[in-house]
Amino acid sequence: MKKVLWFVLSFLLIIPSIQAEEENLLAPHAKSAVLIEVSTGEVLYEYNSHEKLAPASMTKMMSLLLIMEAIEKDSISYDTKVTASKNASDMGGSQILLEEGEVMTVDDLLKGITIASGNDAVVAMAETIGGSEANFVEMMNQKANELGLKDTHFQNSHGLDAENHYSSAYDMAMIARELVRHEKILEYSSIYETYLRTGTDRQTWLVNTNKLVRFKDGVDGLKTGYTGNSGYCLTATMKKDGMRVIAVAMGEPSSEVRNSEISSMLDYAFAQYGIQRLLSKNSVVDTVKLEKSKQEQVAVIPMEDVSILYQKTHQKITPTYSITYDKLSPAMKKGEKIGTLLIQDDNSVIRKVDLTVAVDVKKANILDLFLRYGKDFITGNIHF
Repeated sequence: MKKVLWFVLSFLLIIPSIQAEEENLLAPHAKSAVLIEVSTGEVLYEYNSHEKLAPASMTKMMSLLLIMEAIEKDSISYDTKVTASKNASDMGGSQILLEEGEVMTVDDLLKGITIASGNDAVVAMAETIGGSEANFVEMMNQKANELGLKDTHFQNSHGLDAENHYSSAYDMAMIARELVRHEKILEYSSIYETYLRTGTDRQTWLVNTNKLVRFKDGVDGLKTGYTGNSGYCLTATMKKDGMRVIAVAMGEPSSEVRNSEISSMLDYAFAQYGIQRLLSKNSVVDTVKLEKSKQEQVAVIPMEDVSILYQKTHQKITPTYSITYDKLSPAMKKGEKIGTLLIQDDNSVIRKVDLTVAVDVKKANILDLFLRYGKDFITGNIHF
């Protein structure tokens, strides 16, 4: 069954991003950089964005993504107690000084990972979720494949230099984009300083390795990185005027330069671009009639919020929407794809959005159909 609806809404023209392959205009000291808008995933700026480089502790964003997914699946909770193994306690680099056998909650370990970039903390969580860090790393690579990342392969959960452990600025941005969908993580990554083991003789002061969360308004994450091989790296996210962007820089010469150039990228994004909110996940875009379902008709809604990125200096245009349905069934569940919303400009498709039903739909039984068509016969809607 196919049905097409057309309706109109004005918004500003999307302008291509800066494709700075010859000259790195916004992050001139970085080996690689990329800037994206989160809701659309559009690239606003890039330089060598697919070059495979050592990601250092930005690796932990993938670990954090798997942790947040495990929490959402109720495999673990924020109150789950984790016992540190010898392997975790022996981790070098940045750490929260876990001792073998020490028990800490997932909540505290998340603070240790997001604020202090604790290698011991992330390994403890990897072993809890994966059974071993090696199994967890397999999960990380599987998730990278699911996300369609072509420039990434992990050898550990923490990001210390290892052979065949690499990623790119673009892939890091895509991981970060997926991670910030779990908004709870931003409550951790936006903390500038806090304490672990309070009230004990091992009280530990944590200070965020991402200084921008304190010194740049709107920045609430996400992850720094540094090793001798990687140089200084940072994935930062900022929200302003309803738009969230992610900036990644890899291979910077110092933390000061890294922070400055990331800040410039963020300023560029909000100076040049804005977001037009078109539809929410609760917006009814159509109502379909169902002959063999308990409900005679059901509302159709997008499966995600629909936004359009625009460049602030460009003239307005008039796009059109079209809805194409898949084969509709008498029984459908909310969240099941039933069609596609196409957003078009001059017959060019600029966005595709999956559609679903607003409520679960059940198949009608014989009594339901008898009552429905009996009513229609009585009211004269059916003629013989």
